[in-house]
Amino acid sequence: MFWRGVWGYLPAQIVQGVVGFLTIFVFTRLLSADDFGHYALAFSVTTLAHTVTFTWLEASMARFWAAERTPEGMATHFASLYRTSFAIIAVFTPIAALIVWLAPLTPAFKIAVAFGLAGAPVRNLAKLAQERYRAAGEVSKSAAVDIGVAILGFLVGAGFALAGAGAASPLLGLAIAPLFALPFILPGELRQAGGGTVDRTRLKAYALYGYPIAASLTLALVLASTDRFLLAAFMDAAAVGAYHASYSLANRTLDVIFIWLGAAGAPAMVMALERGGREALRQTAIEQGSTLILIGLPAAVGLSLVARPLAELMIGQDLRAAAALVTPWIAASSFLSGMIAYYFGFGFTLGKKTGLLLVTMAIPALCNVALNLVLIPRMGVTGAAVSTAASFAIGLIACILLSRRAIALPMPWEALIRCGIASAVMAGVVWMLPHIGGFVELMLDASVGGLVYAVVALTLNAAGVRNVLLRLIRARRSVTA
Repeated sequence: MFWRGVWGYLPAQIVQGVVGFLTIFVFTRLLSADDFGHYALAFSVTTLAHTVTFTWLEASMARFWAAERTPEGMATHFASLYRTSFAIIAVFTPIAALIVWLAPLTPAFKIAVAFGLAGAPVRNLAKLAQERYRAAGEVSKSAAVDIGVAILGFLVGAGFALAGAGAASPLLGLAIAPLFALPFILPGELRQAGGGTVDRTRLKAYALYGYPIAASLTLALVLASTDRFLLAAFMDAAAVGAYHASYSLANRTLDVIFIWLGAAGAPAMVMALERGGREALRQTAIEQGSTLILIGLPAAVGLSLVARPLAELMIGQDLRAAAALVTPWIAASSFLSGMIAYYFGFGFTLGKKTGLLLVTMAIPALCNVALNLVLIPRMGVTGAAVSTAASFAIGLIACILLSRRAIALPMPWEALIRCGIASAVMAGVVWMLPHIGGFVELMLDASVGGLVYAVVALTLNAAGVRNVLLRLIRARRSVTA
């Protein structure tokens, strides 16, 4: 199930990566530095609101689907989640509108936040369907929703930016794009609730499971966004824009990788535990953890190596100098965050001890606030990046230690050592290449670095990559024979 999902979700994640890069390339040019900073702040606010309000439902859809065995139970599962979601939307919408209306914000910033919050209910309904697709192994459906929403959201946002909508432009795209997906996905999902009723006992179990996840994700968002608000307080919106551009460039690259592998790995681990027990889970987990390191570690190292030419190519003139400085720190943060969210932290959800996940994320979140207060006044945007990297390192250690009280996933030491050696060799070779700047340097560093890493990883059989490659070759030959 894991590898079927890996290959099935690959096209969607390629599209997500391309759209992510285009978003940075286009909006750092179409929006002013201040508008891009206001967009970054509004995006953080709306993401926090969505997580606090809706994420517990989405998490419960994914986790409890695999345990259902009867049509009646499945109908009740769907009815409980969707009817509760509609009830929450009916309360969320007027409250959000009132808060935005009363908030002492500038008109442009207020409009951006308003459109971001308006899109949250729509994204929730689309996300519920996607989580069900992933849990059921319906890879093509989930990938199709991802691709369609990503492309349409970017195009709509870019259109509004060209029309002069300012900071609200990207958020308009994020709000409108899922609306076009709902007619294709929502009726089929609601039919599965036919005959089901809202089960309050189930909802209590879902809440006890899902709310700690939502709270931990909220803390993770605080960990990832506190720096933006403190930069705005200590500096200005332009500094927020520069930091967000760099953060998006590095984090989006790593995030695409982790979401891609996590989309395949999470359902596979749930299924392994529910239907095969702890030993089946251990085998599936070590395979996923090794694959995350095999791809994620060199990606983080590579982003650090090409920070300057990548910023020259992708980020507007007003923001690129600061962005190049912080990219290596953000790349490290993104790798550590990915290992927490998509591997070690999943032990809490598998063990249904999500309260411990909340504790795990509270530790680095508090550290991040303290470090930002100390380092931003002294180091500016670099201080924010250093604080985030250090906080995620603390968070990873806390996650590994606390997960022993739930289900501790195995540490893929062999993959970490071999991939670390391959990444170090890659870094040494790229460091010696000529620094000619721009697109040419970026392509030279990326192609040479990728080739060197691939050769060394195959030689060392890092994360069993040579075994996987030989298995694919044999499968190909058997099909063509």
